[in-house]
Amino acid sequence: MNTDTIQIWHGTIAAEDADYPNYWRVLDADEQARAGKFKNDVLRNRYVEAHGRLRKVLARILNEPPEKINIKTAEHGKPYLADVPELAFNLSHSANAMVIAIGRNCRLGVDIEFCKPRISFAGLVDKCFADEEIAYWNRLPEAQQILEFYRYWTRKEAFVKATGHGISLGLNLCVVNPENPTEFLRVPAECGQASIWHVQDLELGQGVCSAVVADKDIVGVSLMALESWA
Repeated sequence: MNTDTIQIWHGTIAAEDADYPNYWRVLDADEQARAGKFKNDVLRNRYVEAHGRLRKVLARILNEPPEKINIKTAEHGKPYLADVPELAFNLSHSANAMVIAIGRNCRLGVDIEFCKPRISFAGLVDKCFADEEIAYWNRLPEAQQILEFYRYWTRKEAFVKATGHGISLGLNLCVVNPENPTEFLRVPAECGQASIWHVQDLELGQGVCSAVVADKDIVGVSLMALESWA
């Protein structure tokens, strides 16, 4: 793969019992243990399929059997390849949609969400957005607020996943520039300068918001559909 291009693999999680053994067999012991903690069968099947597909995509890139890929987790839970640390990857899934981002020599995060109504968007905005973002969101017509909430949410989620800290970093401290949403105005000090981080929204279908974030210029994104082999 081109070292400057970020690959985006996206598709639908079928979560069908017939496919379950095919994905289960490629997971390592830790992944199988995490899957076993799900009480809900559908959620467990989605987890197994999403992580099985991730391994099969990585196997295609690395030319290795998917079950042999050595995936470890960092201090805050972010997965990485112990034997190929220069290859960055991240996975997100929401209901039956999933997306995988793969790049090289960068910190990388991706998020996907279905744009569904909530009881109180305003409360979440006040809690998770910074002043500049709140002011922008409040000026929007009500008909646009749902979509823009999820656009900002996925950008912020992708960022905290890229840093490896997760949501505990504080979404309100990761401030997307409303005038140029491909960049950040501010980020927590431990994440480096805001200027090194870049955002790109991903168009993955109506009613879905997705974004990828990396600590380098995103000069190219290659969108690929997950096929039956993955």
